[in-house]
Amino acid sequence: MGKTEGNKPVAQNKKAYHEYFILEKYEAGIELFGTEVKSIRQGKVNLKDSWCSIIDGEIFANGMHISPYEQGNIFNRDPLRVKRLLMHKKEIRQLYSKVKQEGLTIIPLSLYFSKGRAKLEIGLCKGKKLYDKREAAAQKEAQRKIERSVRF
Repeated sequence: MGKTEGNKPVAQNKKAYHEYFILEKYEAGIELFGTEVKSIRQGKVNLKDSWCSIIDGEIFANGMHISPYEQGNIFNRDPLRVKRLLMHKKEIRQLYSKVKQEGLTIIPLSLYFSKGRAKLEIGLCKGKKLYDKREAAAQKEAQRKIERSVRF
């Protein structure tokens, strides 16, 4: 098995697209242990209720659940442990200033492998109100109707 997996997502956070407007997207590496990587390769990861925080110039992913690896025995880590993300300091400073000034939040959007390394796509997001969610659902439904009518 080669390292040419491309950018096929292992896990996606579909809830984030429903709950937030995604303003910008960034790619970050993740500091993981061996058994966590094996578990991710099996697709046993959940990004649903995860978020990112910036503490002392470092960015961390909180609430990201990586299930314990079955053959990992004593080397398994806590599934919900806080994972450090790897980004350039300049990018982290930019994110931190936008989060503090504009009241935005950082949410993990997808997890994938690129050249054999686990990468996390994070988004700078703004929360949607209820009427925004309804409007988005209405637009999606209208687009589906248009596509159905074109097909027939």
